[in-house]
Amino acid sequence: MWPGLRLFSPATYSSLPGWMMPAWDDARLGYPPRSHVVDYLTAYEDRYDLAVRHGVRVHAVVRTGRDAEGFIVETTAGTMHADTVVSATGTWSRPFWPVYPGAAEFAGRQLHAAAYRSPADFAGQRVVIVGGGNSAAQILAEMSADSTVADTVWVTTRPPRFLPDDIDGRALFAAATQRVQALRDGRPHDGVGGLGDIVMVPSVREARDRGVLKAQPMFTRFTRTGVAWADGSKAEADAVIWCTGFRPALRHLAGLRLRNTHRHIATVPRDGAAAGTEAVDAPGLFLVGYGDWTGPASATLIGVGRTARDTAADILTRLKQGSAS
Repeated sequence: MWPGLRLFSPATYSSLPGWMMPAWDDARLGYPPRSHVVDYLTAYEDRYDLAVRHGVRVHAVVRTGRDAEGFIVETTAGTMHADTVVSATGTWSRPFWPVYPGAAEFAGRQLHAAAYRSPADFAGQRVVIVGGGNSAAQILAEMSADSTVADTVWVTTRPPRFLPDDIDGRALFAAATQRVQALRDGRPHDGVGGLGDIVMVPSVREARDRGVLKAQPMFTRFTRTGVAWADGSKAEADAVIWCTGFRPALRHLAGLRLRNTHRHIATVPRDGAAAGTEAVDAPGLFLVGYGDWTGPASATLIGVGRTARDTAADILTRLKQGSAS
């Protein structure tokens, strides 16, 4: 992600199990930046001497045979065999943006937030920022901080929903946890969606104070030199930044022919909960860190710990049963 990205939780709420993220001066500097997180994850790997094979990409995971339970894992470092596989590829390597009429004729640049790096790359340009979430708001705030850098237009499919200034990732994590318990009890719960979409980190609050957090409705088509709306109005643009989220990176599992509903692989409920991590159609395959369908807040640093712990316990149980038989 881009260097200027900020977490929307304090360091203490952005930690992996066993070792807290080093303290950050939240009051003076705002929540931790990207560099602080990268340093923490690097040190975490070293601290526990994790045997990570960096630079190895998995092309495919398939069964060893028609009725066999093991897996063959095809990678750039050769073929591996495993009784159990944990797929934790998340979503960040599969950016998504929708297709709008005229996109192929647009003469400007289109990029996803995943490829965005710095406002300096758009100096003197007219930029349309698409999306109603945290990435869009933070990029808008960063790019509009100096009016000499870029002329920005923000568009969203629905009016943006801002959280109160005193609500951050801690409340979002609590809401995700409450939703899982509510589902277990058979009660409805809106989850994090009931709170809002955009956390008011300092840079976004500052942008609000400057009066730039004003979104226009989503355009309906591209022109050669910009975008246009249904009412005939147009905006010239040199670039469009799509802050439209990501999809689960699951292509390496295509050979297993797993049931897929709403871009989710069917998993076995755990302890009566709606979310589990073992694939229904591929016993021994576990999916961790893709979002609430594999555990509450499991795509977050603090949330994945609980899901990983439960998955490890399930794997140990499975291995013990295998050795006993």
